[in-house]
Amino acid sequence: MSNLYTAQATAQGGRAGRVESSDGRLELDLSVPSEIGGNGGPGTNPEQLFAAGYAACFQGALGVVGRRNKVDTEQSRVTAQVGLQKAGLSFALDVELQVQIPGVDRETAQKLVEQAHEVCPYSVGTRGNVDVRLVILD
Repeated sequence: MSNLYTAQATAQGGRAGRVESSDGRLELDLSVPSEIGGNGGPGTNPEQLFAAGYAACFQGALGVVGRRNKVDTEQSRVTAQVGLQKAGLSFALDVELQVQIPGVDRETAQKLVEQAHEVCPYSVGTRGNVDVRLVILD
């Protein structure tokens, strides 16, 4: 395997700090959600960043498999819900991917979503480590 691209980001201050990409395109303040004991400030958090990345990546993978199957997925939408769970003394992530493909019947959508789950780097990376549920929306 050859590396096609490497992204680099640096965090400082943990969950209540700041994150920046090496190219300066991403500069965000972080806040701890009140649901996990933080002040619920205006910044984003790691779970939101993971959800955004996973949704975008999965929608891209859906486009790849759509083209392979000659199905138009241009208007598809993917919403990723990323939960933070307590797992003994540590924490774990829980993901639900909600996928909507307008104009595509449920059976075809299910097939495409399952194929995208095999192709998407986030899905490959989380397989066996994170509970990921795939939900087809009408």
